[in-house]
Formats: sequence, structure tokens, C-alpha cells
Amino acid sequence: MFDWKIVLLFLVLPMFLSAQEMKKSSEKSTIQVDGEAVLQVNPDRAEINLGVVTQSPDAKTAATTNAAKLDRVMKELRSSVHQNLPIKTIGYSLSPNYVYPQQGGQPKITGYTANNTVHVETDDLAQAGAIIDVAIKAGANSVQSLQFVLKDETAMQAQALAEAAKKARAKADSIASALGVKVVRIVEVVEGGQSVVPMQARSFAAQGTMEANTPVEPGTVEVRASVTMKVEIQ
Repeated sequence: MFDWKIVLLFLVLPMFLSAQEMKKSSEKSTIQVDGEAVLQVNPDRAEINLGVVTQSPDAKTAATTNAAKLDRVMKELRSSVHQNLPIKTIGYSLSPNYVYPQQGGQPKITGYTANNTVHVETDDLAQAGAIIDVAIKAGANSVQSLQFVLKDETAMQAQALAEAAKKARAKADSIASALGVKVVRIVEVVEGGQSVVPMQARSFAAQGTMEANTPVEPGTVEVRASVTMKVEIQ
């Protein structure tokens, strides 16, 4: 009896093998590399977080005393440093202070603490030390942070990204050359991420009035970018 299944198998098998060979020949060889760039950029803005912490046996006195001291600090900053100095409140709290009995039991409220923090910015980096000095002399007793940043990070991020892409391409060419092949085209590029790390100044201890000028060194801002690149080789 004539078996059509065998005939069909012999007809289809060469076509299947041919398709597999075409698929195999169409698969391109690729290599994948990473590129990273780190730029050291001079900052053009200083940001300072400072404030006033006051304590009193009752909440109202703690709050009103705090408000009066902070108002004096802001007025002094604007009169001594710059009339239009940007200052905004970024935090306020009024909380009770407790004493816990050694033998246990209910804690007792002994007073209240008011904490008011403001954010100050200046594009004149030389003013950073003066802002701290003036604020402390006017009554601020909390300088939480001083950091130097970029007003506009976009241009530097784009430059870092371009440098990362160049490094990735150079790495791909180097690997291809070592293998005795060459890069024929870029198949895919994926941005790995970007980051801008501001320059953090040292910690400051606000103790009473300060007669000496606070030394400030801006340093540099670190801008990072990375890319992953896949290229075809032959």
C-alpha cells in the first residue's frame, strides 16, 4: 500500500531544514558593553538649612519665643546679606518633652520644644559662610546642612550621557578588534541612569554667637551617567 505520510515527510523535511539554515544564517553576532562617565563640575548655588530650636515649660511660650527668634534671624539675613535672599520654611514642629520614671509608670511632660527650619539659597557662593554667621549671631541654633548644587543640571547630564555613550562605543570597538572582527552597526542603546551628587559641606555646630568667619570651600558636584550598548559584529 502506498504511504502518503512517508512521501509528505520527504517533501516537507528539506523545506524545514532549509528554513532552519536560513534562520541560522540570518542570526547576527553581537556584543554588549557598558559605558560610564563621571564629571566633576563647579557648583553655582549654595543651599543651607538652618533654624531655631526653643524649649519652655508651656507650649505657647515655646512657640511664640521660637517665632520671634526666627523672625529676627530672617530680618537680619535680609538686611545684612541680601534684601531679596530666598528664604522658605521647610519644617516646623512643637512637641512635648517627657521624663520616664525609673521604676516605670506613666511618663511626665516637663516642657515643650519648638523647632522651625528654613531653607536659604544663594547663587553667590562666597555668601554661604556669611549667611551661617549672620543667622547664628541673630539667634539661629541649628544649622542642619550646607550643600553646593547646580541651578540647572540638564546640560551637564546631557554631556555626561554623551561621554558615557562614547566610552561604550570605544569599548565595543576595542573588544571587536581583539576578536579580529569589526563593529558594523549599533543594534541597541539603553540609558543606564543618571545622578547628580551635590557637594556636602562639613557639619556645623551652632553654639551661641560666633565672632570668627565660617570658612566654606564649595568643592565640586559629581555628575554621573551610564549606558548599555549592543552592537553587531562581523
